[in-house]
Amino acid sequence: MSDSSSATQPGPFEEQRRIFDLLSQETRHLIIQCVLGHPKHLMSLDELNYMIPKSKAAISDQVDNLAQAGILDLYRHEPSKNKRDYPSKFYGLTEYGVEVLYEYNYLRGVPAARALYEKTRKSEKIERHQEAPRPDLPHSVREALTANE
Repeated sequence: MSDSSSATQPGPFEEQRRIFDLLSQETRHLIIQCVLGHPKHLMSLDELNYMIPKSKAAISDQVDNLAQAGILDLYRHEPSKNKRDYPSKFYGLTEYGVEVLYEYNYLRGVPAARALYEKTRKSEKIERHQEAPRPDLPHSVREALTANE
């Protein structure tokens, strides 16, 4: 005899498997690495598109997947909304995202991701985006990321 209620409940490793699948997909993995390496840990879609050799649509879809999972969030900087040279939408980690990345040892890689980001040659447009004003990350997120630099 089997317990039919146990067949409908996820096993003890289901959450780990889900997170591993989420973080191991190539484009999502690259997005996270880019966000970790960015000096402000907030990236515009154009910056992500420049750094990741995928289509903008594919990157946008995977950013949406990470946002739906609670790893990333959209942060807006309203004063830049109508400025032509500056982005107003940025993607960055959430508190939950920092917890997950800490648990899976991603935060140990912040110095390497930063070095790689800084050494990457950027176009004039991307340098403008990099220097654009950004909103503040939540204090706990900012603290966790700067502690690992």
